[in-house]
Amino acid sequence: MLIDSHAHLDMRDYDQDREEVIERALQGGLSRIITIGIDFNSSVAALKLAKKHAQIFSTIGFHPHDAKHATPRKLQELVRLSAEPKVVAWGEIGLDFFHRHSEPRIQMEIFERQLDLALDGDKPVIIHSRDAHEEVLAVLKKHKKPNLRGVIHCFSGDYDLAMRFIALGFYISFPGVVTFPKATQARDAAARLPLEKLLVETDAPFLAPIPFRGKRNEPLYVTHTAQKIAELRQMPYEAFCLQTAENTKKLFKLPN
Repeated sequence: MLIDSHAHLDMRDYDQDREEVIERALQGGLSRIITIGIDFNSSVAALKLAKKHAQIFSTIGFHPHDAKHATPRKLQELVRLSAEPKVVAWGEIGLDFFHRHSEPRIQMEIFERQLDLALDGDKPVIIHSRDAHEEVLAVLKKHKKPNLRGVIHCFSGDYDLAMRFIALGFYISFPGVVTFPKATQARDAAARLPLEKLLVETDAPFLAPIPFRGKRNEPLYVTHTAQKIAELRQMPYEAFCLQTAENTKKLFKLPN
């Protein structure tokens, strides 16, 4: 009943054992995995994986790191892919002013363009926001429409920031960072935010939770993140898994 709402199964980290990683997750209690596109090639690869496995769904989009490569032709090709039944969102899109692999001006232009394309196609969005929270909020407010919806992925901010995103109609997704003892902001937010607005994710192969910190992450390990948040919220693990799975299915319109 647990869903990993954000993994990168097409990455080369899994080239030697991708099918085993997927099988471990499904045997270990996951009902679905959403594998995420970060550029044109990864969007194509994610969809290929989703078509191969009934329990995997995919997304399309250009990560802010790769915004400089988002040509009009490639974006138009992603629009074509967005019509595929297994493509459930545009993402991972957004702003990253920490690494700045693409210039902020280009990041902003491509972020806004992809938001418009998502709205045109009535798809939710998966937002990457690093050192750019106010800018992301401003863009989302600018593009506010009745069908604007999505998730703030890999959230590590505080409760107040999360509530500002929730007020715009967004969900908040927590990765394995909440298992880290020093992640006090994220832990506090995970404990207090409305349960009906929470998702869980691995961001695999990155950000493995304790007890796998520093190793390659994989979708099965979302169970450790869910266990920690259920503990922080003082609620049964099964009930937490059930509600976050329902939240994920509702946002991405996943079939039962």
